[in-house]
Amino acid sequence: MSIRHGLLALLERGPRYGSQLRTEFESRTGSTWPLNIGQVYTTLSRLERDGMVAQDGADDAGHDLYAITDDGRAELRNWFGTPVDRANPPRDELAIKLAMAVGAPGVDIRDVIQAQRHHTLKAMQDYTRLKAQALADVPANRDEVAWLLVVEQLIFQAEAEARWLDHCEARLVRLAEAAATEPTAGPGPAATRGPARLLAARPRARR
Repeated sequence: MSIRHGLLALLERGPRYGSQLRTEFESRTGSTWPLNIGQVYTTLSRLERDGMVAQDGADDAGHDLYAITDDGRAELRNWFGTPVDRANPPRDELAIKLAMAVGAPGVDIRDVIQAQRHHTLKAMQDYTRLKAQALADVPANRDEVAWLLVVEQLIFQAEAEARWLDHCEARLVRLAEAAATEPTAGPGPAATRGPARLLAARPRARR
């Protein structure tokens, strides 16, 4: 997630101080990705170093204000105009966990899938409830609209994850069934690479 560009977007609306930026960022995203004040000031320091923000005096309460520069506006326009790169996707802990669970001694990957499915569906229900609350009244300002978009993305993401988990379980069942019909392999490396070795258990009915 680009905290850097998020802060630039907020600063384009006018000079802000650190804790104000944190509050507005969390309001816009519904606190889905909370920031600590240290992250905000570290990011502002780097933006200032790179010439994208500059200190702009202080407000009446003595808070140091930061303002976006022309270079910062150019960087922000470039960010908005450039698709998010999917060529190098971020590491996904769940995908790594399932990959490592395949054939791991003492681990039944189907139990891992079932536990994750339960958690994912619970999260999807929670997000759907938040969406219903957001739609109870027509969103009245840009922060409410932004939060609605964020929570809907979380719903779609949870739905996709649940479908993928169903696919993983079905894939394992098919591999186990195929392995059960294969002739027993003799000694040697090939005998250790088959689906039966990976699954190490017969398929069982979904709970």
